[in-house]
Amino acid sequence: MDAPLVVSSPGSLLVVDDDEANRDMLSRRLERKGFSVTVAEDGKRAIELVGQRPFDLVLLDVLMPGLSGLDVLRELRLSHPPTVLPIIMATALTESGDVVEALQLGANDYVSKPLDFPVVLARIQAQLSLKGAVEEAIRLERSLEQRNLELIGANARLAEANRRMERDLRAAARIQEAFLPRGEPRLPRARFAWHYRPCEELAGDGLNAFALDDRHAALYVFDVSGHGVASALLSVTLSRVLSPPSDASSVLRRGEGSLNGTPTAPTEVAARLNRMFPFDESTEQYFTILYGVLDAETGAFRYISAGHPGIAHVPADGPARIVDTRGFPIGLADLPYEEHVLTMTPGDRIFLYSDGIPEAMDADGQVFGGDRMLAALEAARREPVDGALAKLLDDLARWTGSTGLRDDISLVGVAFGES
Repeated sequence: MDAPLVVSSPGSLLVVDDDEANRDMLSRRLERKGFSVTVAEDGKRAIELVGQRPFDLVLLDVLMPGLSGLDVLRELRLSHPPTVLPIIMATALTESGDVVEALQLGANDYVSKPLDFPVVLARIQAQLSLKGAVEEAIRLERSLEQRNLELIGANARLAEANRRMERDLRAAARIQEAFLPRGEPRLPRARFAWHYRPCEELAGDGLNAFALDDRHAALYVFDVSGHGVASALLSVTLSRVLSPPSDASSVLRRGEGSLNGTPTAPTEVAARLNRMFPFDESTEQYFTILYGVLDAETGAFRYISAGHPGIAHVPADGPARIVDTRGFPIGLADLPYEEHVLTMTPGDRIFLYSDGIPEAMDADGQVFGGDRMLAALEAARREPVDGALAKLLDDLARWTGSTGLRDDISLVGVAFGES
């Protein structure tokens, strides 16, 4: 024999029967089972009670004087659907027509008279369990609707935050672009070209090429560690302090005692940067840089390398090479930097670049490498210097293919002895 279905907590019941003995007997037995029981002697009183207070279930006799149980059922169903107020009809075994009509009018179940209390109790508990399940489903549905509304609101706020972030990123990118060369330095016997391409909205790279006077030009490429906003902020700061000497914040301004007409030495520039940007353990940021000064009359390029890739030198005659004279990155050591000199003859070219070029990968994870970079620059030896940059970038694009760039690209080229 199956065990009776038990609800987690008894409910509030309304027992409607015109027979006082039946009402009393049934209400007492249900109360002993923990139910809260209210009784009504006729249909009119039952309707009044349901209108005054909520009940979990109604046990309703079919045959009553005045309003019958079917009349009461019909009236209650106008405002109380079966899922909200279960109604069990009590009818005689011989009145099958009443059972059919009651079910058609929306009764949840029925019991037969004379009442078998264990059966009545089981039917009540079953209906209350179903009612509880429906209420829980409705509660969960409403909770889900509320959560959906909250998610819609959160998504809207997130979308707005993304729009603000995109606007801010575009504005920050414009700030970075403002520090790029504004034109080619106009110096005799030298031509310049450059290319700058961030792999994301903001870059950690920076470059510039500008005239210091009518004979000298400053050239640099730097690369801040990492990516994203933090690297971009340091990049903008570096671009500011590496601005032309006319800018009051520039580290390229001549110090006291400097000879008139002599640009600040690259070693002094590196020393100033090293003092200004010591390594910060909280951010773990540092940067590499290749900074130098070109003498457009003699072709001498005096420079320092602070942990940066070497210079690509393409002589007028002879194979291209990488002049690798790396020092330590800025801020990582308190030691003097060594000045190097690369003297060009007419027809020579030099290229400063970030590691995003030789370290660019194809779909198989193979790097582009320095040899391919030199081969591209050699192949464009007879092209103008900007054409050499275009040739290198085309080869690089074919190499990376659909994988795209994974790092920023900065490239500065100088052709000496070209009019």
